[in-house]
Amino acid sequence: MSQSLINTEVKPFKASAFHNGAFIDVSDADIKGKWNVFFFYPADFTFVCPTELGDLADYYEQMQAIGVEVYSVSTDTHFTHKAWHDSSETIGKITYPMIGDPTGAITRNFGVMIEEVGLAERGTFVIDPEGKIQIIEINAGGIGRDASELLRKIKAAQYVAAHPGEVCPAKWKEGEATLAPSLDLVGKI
Repeated sequence: MSQSLINTEVKPFKASAFHNGAFIDVSDADIKGKWNVFFFYPADFTFVCPTELGDLADYYEQMQAIGVEVYSVSTDTHFTHKAWHDSSETIGKITYPMIGDPTGAITRNFGVMIEEVGLAERGTFVIDPEGKIQIIEINAGGIGRDASELLRKIKAAQYVAAHPGEVCPAKWKEGEATLAPSLDLVGKI
C-alpha cells in the first residue's frame, strides 16, 4: 500500500455472495451503521485459507453478539464459494457471507490485490459503523490469522469508539484498565 487506509471510508462496491445456502447481493450500503470485518484470502480449495475461514466461523457467533458482521472475500466467484461450502466440512460450517470478487475491484479498493496472479493477500479490515477502516492486518501467504486475536482487537476498537479520550494498551482485554493519554503519563509507563 502506498498510503494507509486507516480512517478512510470504504469505496462503493457491489458484489454477489454465497450466504446460508443462497446467493445474495452485497454493497457498501449494507455495511453502514454496524461494525464489519472484511476478511480477504487468496483462493478457495487451498490450504491455509480453510483453516482461517473455519477459525473465523468458530468465532462468528461471538462477533455477531457484539454487533459485527463478517464478510470473507476472494477473487473466486460466489458459485465457487458454494461448491467449496458444499464439499468441505470445514467450510460447510461457515454462516457468514462469502463475497465473490472475480473482477478484483473490491480487492484492489482495499489494496490487497496480488496483480501478477490475480489473488488477494491475507488482509483483514475492521470497519466502523460510519464505514471507516479502523484496523488493518496483512499477512504473507503462508501465515494464517487468529480469529480470537481479531475478536480482541474488535472489542478494543469498539471500546475506544465508545469512550473518547481513552486508549487500550497492548494485550488489553475487555474489562481491563485503559489509559487516558495526558502529559502526566509521559515517561511513566
